[in-house]
Amino acid sequence: MKKNAVPATHEQQQMREATALVQSYPKVPVTVDCVIFGFEENKLKVLLIKSDLELFNGRLSLLGDIVQSNEELDNAAYRVLKERTGMNDVFLEQVRTFGSPKRHPGGRVITVAYCSLLNINHHELKILDNELHWHPVASLKEMAFDHKEIVDACYAWLQKRIQEHPLGFNLLPDKFSLRELQNLYEAILGVSLDRRNFRKKFASMDLLIDIDEMEQDVPHRPGKLYKFNFEKYEKNKRKWVGIDF
Repeated sequence: MKKNAVPATHEQQQMREATALVQSYPKVPVTVDCVIFGFEENKLKVLLIKSDLELFNGRLSLLGDIVQSNEELDNAAYRVLKERTGMNDVFLEQVRTFGSPKRHPGGRVITVAYCSLLNINHHELKILDNELHWHPVASLKEMAFDHKEIVDACYAWLQKRIQEHPLGFNLLPDKFSLRELQNLYEAILGVSLDRRNFRKKFASMDLLIDIDEMEQDVPHRPGKLYKFNFEKYEKNKRKWVGIDF
């Protein structure tokens, strides 16, 4: 100990030991990737860019970046979304972590995937760098890194979530028909649903409000219009058991 040096407190000594321990750990970068799903024209799409890594020249990639050393994971995800798209009114939910040692060709990189589902017509892309665009999920093929695996995992998560919670109603107009509602669920679930069975299930939930109006100017037989009873759902969401299709 240096002459006249003040002895470290017990707490300071503990902090030094903790710091030394962390400094002995392997240095593995952590990134975040944003999987932004959108619904438009009865199709489920995902927001993608062209990879800027030469090794993956021409391949599509998710919106992602490194997490700064003093940055919370959630803050990093929202920063990436803001910097890449200009959007700041999108809710992101952490889905899972991907940590395969070989997921990045340059070395081990762990990434945390965040997911969101939005109405494309209600969210304007303010930045269009790297050919940023909405890509149909159904036609998605090989991507950069393991991003196809990440999209698939988030898609499976979304399919499960939409059957447990009424996420999809935020994608519909304030007034919607049962045809529009079924189109939405079929687009996200990727299956054709029996019309009668679908309507019967939603009727049994008693969450739709018949507003005594009909569709106008549609190329098919006009259907009744409904609103979703968000207030009733919020009061009873603990009892919500989901939709078993």
